[in-house]
Formats: sequence, structure tokens, C-alpha cells
Amino acid sequence: MLRIQQLKIGIEHNKEDLLEKAAKLLSVKKADIKELRPVKRSLDARKKEEIHYSYVCEAELSSIALEEKVLRRIKPQVAVRAESVRYHFIPTGKDTLTHRPVIIGAGPAGLFCAYHLAKEGYAPILLERGAPVEERVGIIEEFWKTGILQPDTNVQFGEGGAGTFSDGKLNTMVKDTTGRIRSVLESFAEFGAPEEITYLNKPHIGTDYLRKVIVQMRKELIRLGGEVRFHTKVTDFAIEQGRITGVFLGKEFLPCEVVVLAIGHSARDTFSVLKKRGVPMSKKAFAVGVRIEHGQELINRAQYGNTAEKLPAADYKLTHTAANGRGVYSFCMCPGGFVVNASSEQECLTVNGMSNHARDERNANSALIVTVTPQDFGGEPEDVLAGVEFQRRLERAAYRAGAGKIPVQLYGDLLNHKPSVTIGHIVPNTKGAYQLTSVEECLPAYITESLLDGIAAFDKKIKGFADEEAVLLGVEARTSSPVRIERGEELESEISGLYPCGEGAGYAGGIVSAAVDGIKVFEKIAQRYRPESAS
Repeated sequence: MLRIQQLKIGIEHNKEDLLEKAAKLLSVKKADIKELRPVKRSLDARKKEEIHYSYVCEAELSSIALEEKVLRRIKPQVAVRAESVRYHFIPTGKDTLTHRPVIIGAGPAGLFCAYHLAKEGYAPILLERGAPVEERVGIIEEFWKTGILQPDTNVQFGEGGAGTFSDGKLNTMVKDTTGRIRSVLESFAEFGAPEEITYLNKPHIGTDYLRKVIVQMRKELIRLGGEVRFHTKVTDFAIEQGRITGVFLGKEFLPCEVVVLAIGHSARDTFSVLKKRGVPMSKKAFAVGVRIEHGQELINRAQYGNTAEKLPAADYKLTHTAANGRGVYSFCMCPGGFVVNASSEQECLTVNGMSNHARDERNANSALIVTVTPQDFGGEPEDVLAGVEFQRRLERAAYRAGAGKIPVQLYGDLLNHKPSVTIGHIVPNTKGAYQLTSVEECLPAYITESLLDGIAAFDKKIKGFADEEAVLLGVEARTSSPVRIERGEELESEISGLYPCGEGAGYAGGIVSAAVDGIKVFEKIAQRYRPESAS
């Protein structure tokens, strides 16, 4: 198998064109290529007049001898011997588990941890406070329509976690030296996601596909011997002599000696219980701000020029250091998407972005956020949950500003420090009602100052970004966890048997990185324990 390092091809091409290009690069006949498999595809739009796709492909030729001959005559920059990293793990644990492992939270971290445990015969119990996807979708649609919130089933809580109602981005900045990332992507494809996610440079599923994938993954987890319990909230932890001995589900007690805490970044009540039980935690920096909407056509033209109509909806990634020294950056950009009311607490309001796989809605939206640190949180210095209270203050202000609806302010009105009373040429595309008001009054002055500085700077990179009729929607407060649940090298808390995991515990920053962290925790458990069935 050969790896073709860089195969450049026009934006309008098919599989046959790709095969012809590969054969030409390798100086072989098309018939000599038994299989050609894309490993990575990225769009190079640095020069608007020469936009093209760049592929990395694996090619299996008709014989090893021919592959060796090709390698001798072409440069390594063109092709080398393929060395694919495949995920492979064998459990070696010897300690006996007398109870099934318990995983709290059915987001990507908890789901992938439970799935891998189930594949190896550990028969895990996956607990989720919210509803299964099929039920969750209807509950959330009703919330967006009526504003009546269910605290345990919403955009933050329920099967699949917060990512189920997002763009479903699957890219990560982490290098895949172990094959875990590829394993996650292949699992998604196996359960119904488009195969292209396994090789696109910026893969995404979209909320519509992700919902279907999660259901199929749950069914397989159960078939493998796992158990999934919805509408099941962990209310307390039993800890004896520094070791976890079980969890309380209201009045029910579930004994266990392994608990995976994959609770998500919005499980504020669980953070409070953990604090009360003396589980080591610390404050963590994160970022807050707003969502900004532009017409998708503006972003397409800025990124692609005259070829915009022939290409998928464009995205962007922008960063800036404001004059006050704070970092301002775009986050979770959603081409052709919606801004959604993502609240999970009564009389608090936060927003997020969401796209379907087609990304074909009229507006582009992105979070524009500003870094905040524990020094900004206020409260008692020793309070590890000060960041949670900081988020709540912003969300309560947003709820008041919008009278329970998503508060909206035009950029030009923010510049002039006045509430908005009319919409311009960009009509907000939201899930959940919105209210014209002042988003500025929801945020500390240093956040607003940083955002204004950042938007002006971003206009130099994307002309029209600082359109005075661009729409700002607030607040974006749940970018990442405000706490870190401490763990050691074995990924275990000081409380023996307790494994903090994923984004809520402070160890991930997206769907794939959370899933990978879930796999890492599975490995640590499987290196220490053998399944109950093997006892």
C-alpha cells in the first residue's frame, strides 16, 4: 500500500478523475490501481483564482513488486509506503469487579467509554438524566416553541449530550498517534454518518445525522450487554475510606466500585454534590461572549470569491488580541445554521449554534468569545464553583434582557451603546423566540470592549464582518467547563474508583476529543479490572 502525499485536483471532480490523477502521479495505468482510498481531503482557498482540493490517498497496486518499483522512481514528496495507525487495545486487567461499571452521562465521552467497555464484556450501566434522542427532540422543539423548559431534558442534557444539537463538528487539533481519533470517526460512519467524515479535513455530521447515529450506537451498546437508563439522575455518591462504593439515584442505591464521571459542562448540580463530598476540583479558565450572524453568501464570497456557488458553505476561524490584552476568537462556527436557545436552568438563558448536515440555511453564525480567568469570577477565592456562578450571572442577565427570549442587538447599535428596535437586512435565524434589546447590558464592560475591538479587526480579514446590521445574540456562556475535576496519571480521582472524563470534567473540548477521552478512561479501567463475567 502506498500513500500519495499530495494530490491536487479541481473543485469539480469525481472518483474517476481522482483515479486518473493518482495513476498519472504514480506513472502507472489506472488498471494497476486495485484500490484508491482517500485518507484526508482539504480545500485550499488561499488563492481565490486557484481554489482546489488537496487529497492524501492510500493506493493499493496490482502487486508488491510494482509498488516497490514505483517507490524507487518517484520522490518521497509524491508517495511513500503507507503506515496507517489502527486503534488496537487488549484488556490486561486482573482485579475483580464485583459490580458492573457505572458511567454517568450519555454524551460522547460517556457513550464511547460505555461502548468500548461493552465490546470487551464489562456490561456497563450508562446513566443519563435526560431523555433518549427520539423523545428528546420533541421536548426541545416544544421548548423552542413555548419557552417551557424541562431542566433534565434540553439542549444540554439528554442522550448524545450538548453536541447532539450542534453542528456536529468532528475535527480536533490533537494528533492521532494511537488511532483513537480514526476509530471514533469510523464508529460514527459505521452507525450511519456519511463515510466522508473519515477523511475530510474538517468533518462534521450535522445535528440531523448525529441524532440517527446516536440511536444506532445505543442499540449496539445494549446488544453487546450494556444497559442504558434514561431519566435517571445521580443525586449523591457513596464514598467510604477514600473509595467510591456506589451512587444514589434519588431513593435508589446502586452499588459499584467504578464510576466514570462523564457529566458534561452544564451539570452544575452534580458539581455542587462533588464539592460537598470532597472530590478534588479546581477553577478553570474558559470564554464567554455572543453569537454573531451574517448572511452565508457574504462568508462564501469572502472565502471563495467567484467560485462560491460551486463549493460547500464556507466557514472561518478568527483570532485577535484586543487592546486590553484579552483574547477574542470565533468558536464553533456554524455555516448555514441556526442560533439556538440552549438553556438548562430556569430564568437563565444561553445560546449555541446548530447546523444540519447540508448547512443550507440562509445565515452563518459563530460564537465570538473572550477569555475569562478565575480572577474575573468574583466570589470567595477558595470557591471552586465561582466560574459556575459567573456563568449564571450572565445567563440571568440575558434572560431578563430578552424577557425569556434570546436577546438580540445589531452590531451598529452596540457600537453606539443603544438597544436595538429594528432588524436590518440580516434576519436572525433562531430556534427559540428572540427579542430586540441590548445584549451589551448582559455582559461585563471588558467583554463588550473586547468584542468591539475584535469585530473591527475581523473586518480586515473578512470584508463586511463589521456590517452594522450584523446580528449579535447573547449570551454564549457554555463554551467549556468552568471547573476541572482533578485526576492522576491513571485518570482516576483521589477518590479511588472515580474516573473524571470528558468535557465536563475539564479534559476535552468537542465531540471527538470527548469521545477519545472516554476511550482513554475505558483503557485505564480495562488495564486494572477484568469483567465481572470473567471472575
